[in-house]
This record gives sequence, structure tokens and C-alpha cells, in this order.
Amino acid sequence: MRFIHTADLHLGVRPDAGPEYTKSRPEEIWDSLRDLIDRCEDEQVDLLLIAGDLFHRQPLLRELKELNAMFGELSHTKVVFTAGNHDYVKPNSMYRSFRWAGNVVPLLEGRLMKVEFPELRTAVSGFSYQERELQTGIRVEWRCVRSMENEILLLHGGDANHISFKRSEVDLLGYDYTALGHIHKPDLELTGKCRYSGSLEPTDLNDTGAHGYVSGTIEHGMVETEFVPAARREYLHLEIPVDQEMTGRMLLETLREKIQENGVENMYRFTLTGFRDPDIRFDAAHIDAGGGVVDVRDLTRPAYDFEKLCQTNRQNLLGRFIQSFLEGGQNGQDEVGQMALYEGVQAILETRRE
Repeated sequence: MRFIHTADLHLGVRPDAGPEYTKSRPEEIWDSLRDLIDRCEDEQVDLLLIAGDLFHRQPLLRELKELNAMFGELSHTKVVFTAGNHDYVKPNSMYRSFRWAGNVVPLLEGRLMKVEFPELRTAVSGFSYQERELQTGIRVEWRCVRSMENEILLLHGGDANHISFKRSEVDLLGYDYTALGHIHKPDLELTGKCRYSGSLEPTDLNDTGAHGYVSGTIEHGMVETEFVPAARREYLHLEIPVDQEMTGRMLLETLREKIQENGVENMYRFTLTGFRDPDIRFDAAHIDAGGGVVDVRDLTRPAYDFEKLCQTNRQNLLGRFIQSFLEGGQNGQDEVGQMALYEGVQAILETRRE
């Protein structure tokens, strides 16, 4: 039996993806799901398993109709999904009254449900969130009651507010495979009977690394899985070292080179570090490197010559301030002391300029 396991698609999310991609990014996430459905059709995959957070929030009726039409085009694949903490089943949720295509089985109750596919010798169990948080652990009533050769569980959670558990506890439930959701980073190193697929596409600036889905097979109780990268773009966090020679124009060119080097299709957070010329200021909020630059953080410090500043300002506040640090041995001794010295000197100099 062949299956594809995905989770955390967050359809409807509008992530920040930089000036070039933010507007089109929501539709790209739908497109990635369409690609996944096409693969299911091309390869005649038996089951498409979606372990929660299919939507980023309560789905609209028109969105459910679009999604159902996509699923309904599958000639062989059965689709089983649950709702997670983002798209949990409210009393007035469109999930409750919507009529799905014949090959789609939503497990939308708060209690454990099971659907059996005799032609696949497989049963899939799961439940959906009925509220935003589910502060519980693994429950004994979730244990596998075997009725088919292959038993699969869909489980969404893994932190303190959303079903806290250890992998060993999940294994003890007795399923042949547990398709996990909620954690957006996939299990790249793990294989076997219990793993996170991660989100199909990164939806947050901190969703770094590869994203995709899990492809697997179950035969005579033996499970084999592999992670398949599929995301159109990645979030990359890059550190840019700065020295006293770098100007604003040079920095802009450096950022553009890094984008070309690491892929113009990706989305970036740049962090500037090091010591800059004291007369140079990088306006991080307005650096326009184009493409998918989401954020630029300036952690640089001005390369002050404290000894010289102290000598030339011996009789005023600036000199006395620096002298207090130098005499106390704080300059270069600890990071907190250094930060206080740099920020204090900068504040005094800026006051003077005013």
C-alpha cells in the first residue's frame, strides 16, 4: 500500500515573502497542493494523508469547493484528513455541513474515528481539534484496535498546548505508521513508523530548511518512508559580516550577490554583524535589495577609538563616561559592558549633533 503523508498546508495564509513574492505567495501554496495531487494521480498512490491544519484558519465555503474539486479529480487515491489547531472544528464551521467527494474521508470528530479501506487492507484512525488548544497527553483510548492488516494514525500536536507527547509514547499505541502534524520542520533523518512530514511549504520566516512531504509504503507490517522536498521557495537566514570599509552602497551590492548565489527564488533574513565606520549608518528598515528580502537586522557596532575619544574629550561628559568604563576594566571584558559602552557613546555623540 502506497501513501503520501503531508500536514500543515495552511491554505489561506498570507506570509511575508519579500516585495516580489508576498502578493503571489498564498496562491503558490495552493499550487503546491495541486502539484502533490497531480503526483498522487500520476503514480496512482493509494492514500493521501493530511495530519491537520489543512487551512490556516476557518475555511470558507468557496475554498472547500475548490479543494473538493481538486480531490475529486483523483481516479484512484483516497484522501483522509483531520483538522488541527488552526482550522479546528467550531460549532458553526463549514467543515460540519460540507459534502465531500466520494474519495474524501474527513475525520472531524473530537473522539478517535476510524475508516477502513478493505481493498487496501488498511484502516486510518484520527480525530480533529474542536478548539484552538488541546492540553493533554497521549490517551489510552487512542490505542490501536486492529481490524486491518495495516493500521495508520493521524496525530496533530507535539508541544505543551497541543497534545504533548514523546515519540516512544506514540509507538506504544501500536499503529504501523503514525502521520504527525503541527511541527513545521520535517524529520529529515528519521524513517519508519512515526514521523513529521513538516509543512508542505514554509509559511513563516522561521520555517527554514527543506519542506515537502513523506512518501511511504506498507507491506506485511513493514513500513518504509522517505522525505521528498517539494517547496517552491525556502526561507534562508544569512549573516553578513561588515567592516570599516563597507559603505551603504557596498552593502547593497553584497546583499544582491548573496541572493544570486543562494537562489533568487528564495526568501531572506539578513543579519549584519561586525564593526562599521562610526560615520556610516545602515538604515536596515529601508534597504531595498529586491526579490525576497523579508528582513534585514543591523547588529553592527561603530568602530570607535575609545582611547582617542577619551583623550580629546577629557573635560566633558563623553570623556568622563568612557573613562569610567576604561578604569573599571569593562571595555572588552564582557558583552553587557561592551554594549553599554557602545550605546552610551553613540547616544552622547548623537545628542551633540542635535
